[in-house]
Amino acid sequence: MTTIHAISTGRVQVRKAQRESRGGSQAARLGHMLFDPDWSEWLPVYVWLIEHEEGLLLVDTGETSRVHERGYHPRWHPFYRRAVRFSVHPEDEIGPQLRALGIGSRDIKTVVLTHLHTDHAGGLAHVTGSRSIVAAGEYRAAAGAAGRLMGYLPHRWPKWWQPEFIRFDRRPLGPFDEAMPITARGDVLIVPTPGHTPHHVSVLVLGEPSVLLAGDTSYDQELLLNGKVDGVSPDPRVSLETHARILGLARARPLVYLPSHDPDAAARLAGRHVLDAAAFRGPTR
Repeated sequence: MTTIHAISTGRVQVRKAQRESRGGSQAARLGHMLFDPDWSEWLPVYVWLIEHEEGLLLVDTGETSRVHERGYHPRWHPFYRRAVRFSVHPEDEIGPQLRALGIGSRDIKTVVLTHLHTDHAGGLAHVTGSRSIVAAGEYRAAAGAAGRLMGYLPHRWPKWWQPEFIRFDRRPLGPFDEAMPITARGDVLIVPTPGHTPHHVSVLVLGEPSVLLAGDTSYDQELLLNGKVDGVSPDPRVSLETHARILGLARARPLVYLPSHDPDAAARLAGRHVLDAAAFRGPTR
């Protein structure tokens, strides 16, 4: 039997215009995201632990308490200066939380990174010895000086970290054109969910119901159902296409939808509450 655990590695607060995009052009959306006077409530930073018969799998690594150290974030960067706040204590990090469950860092077989923003990759230092998988395009975009300009923190990645790159099979999985199984049984798969970043991915755990560990495809389920994209997404049309695929998957099979910053995600997981695609209230595409 496969069991999924929701582990919150601290909290994050963003401008409301980041959770729900405002403005038409990318420049206008960015401006709203930086200067919106209203903040979201404190949101969880979830990591997902999958107990599978083939080994322990981790989806994302969460944030590190080092975000509170002076100079950890580049102070010249407008996003870190104006648009995000963190609350992460040392005991919130994924390493201590795994140890509290009796799990050592080397017990994790595979780590999948949905994308490489700091609140999803900040805990990489706790997963030494694990196989790490990330999209090649995401890695290239995040690396080096160009990555820092886009808000990534590649200089904070562990020196030893050498991820494997996703290789999708061109075999359709419902509305998804391709997928990559990460278990021999083929019941845990990576699917492409671009939008929040151009190479963002999610992890689908097949079962009754199936579970989509959805990263930042939306900040919560209601935003998905309302057809709202976030302010970070470079191209809202790509995000909406991904939303349509997720809703299509939910129409084809019972599906629990779990974005990483949704305050209700852990409760939906515990209650096996499935996404009702018929409740979609977004624009007709």
